[in-house]
Amino acid sequence: MAKDVENPCVSLCQLNSEMCVSCGRTREEIRKWRGMKRPEKMATVQKAAERMKALGKHKKKKKKR
Repeated sequence: MAKDVENPCVSLCQLNSEMCVSCGRTREEIRKWRGMKRPEKMATVQKAAERMKALGKHKKKKKKR
């Protein structure tokens, strides 16, 4: 089975109109996340990353210990 797509949520929800400025997802993407299939989640993560880059924010990678 394919590895599940990691949710881009960083548990700092800050909605600015229709987009979370913490993870880059739209309100609609956040609402639909659980029901999305893997390809749709992958596309959502990519779009969210592009939005965050446009805002000048980059998601920090979690360090493995």
